[in-house]
Amino acid sequence: MAIDPVCNMEVDEATAQWTSEYQGQMYYFCAPGCKSAFDEDPEKYLSGSSEHEGHHHDHEHHHHS
Repeated sequence: MAIDPVCNMEVDEATAQWTSEYQGQMYYFCAPGCKSAFDEDPEKYLSGSSEHEGHHHDHEHHHHS
């Protein structure tokens, strides 16, 4: 199974209707909306940006007991 890089759902490569190739790698999508979002900004989904969107950074410094 492949992982849809946009929504993190599992996608079966054998039956995936929506795919994109980026930097020699094939990506599989569960829906056309995920494919188009990826095609517009693939780095957003591949660079681990979900860790860097701002909602994680602030929590590291709050150690309230």
